[in-house]
Amino acid sequence: MKRITVFCGSSAGAQPIYQQQATELGTKLAQANIELVYGGAKIGLMGAVADAVMSNGGKVTGVLPAFLKAKEIAHTGLTELIVVNSMHERKTKMNELCDGVIALPGGFGTLEELFEMLTWAQLGLHQKPIGLLNTNHFYDSLVQLIHHMHQQGFVKDINMQMIIISPTIDDLLEKMNAYVAPTVNKWINEETV
Repeated sequence: MKRITVFCGSSAGAQPIYQQQATELGTKLAQANIELVYGGAKIGLMGAVADAVMSNGGKVTGVLPAFLKAKEIAHTGLTELIVVNSMHERKTKMNELCDGVIALPGGFGTLEELFEMLTWAQLGLHQKPIGLLNTNHFYDSLVQLIHHMHQQGFVKDINMQMIIISPTIDDLLEKMNAYVAPTVNKWINEETV
């Protein structure tokens, strides 16, 4: 992986560990010569991961909708800042630029971005590894919900493999590097019922 998109909160969260892990991830990406693609903001976990990549000599591309740039949250010290017209255009561009995706803790926007990438993978629109960094058990309830969706017949066995979950950065990156995308059609036909 030469470029990883990171989705994460525009706030720092309630526990210092979230910002510490964002900083550690940025540091490790730069040390591994992996470029960061992210949402382009200077605040919260977004700013922390970008700052860490840049302070360790790495490259950072931010992708920010114009309406957010107008709110003065754009990070001005990036390698490149791409301004787009919409949130959808932002996700599309971030997907085009990366070889893999990692979600750190965040709110509604982070979940929306994560699940859009998972949906695109499920539909065969990309075959990139999608990692969930489960810092401080932040995503335990979400993982439980995903397993419930699977048990209730809404997520296939093979599609469960599309999300890589780990509480540690090194383990997550190792699993993402070894990822092989499943090649199964999402749609159920009469022969599979």
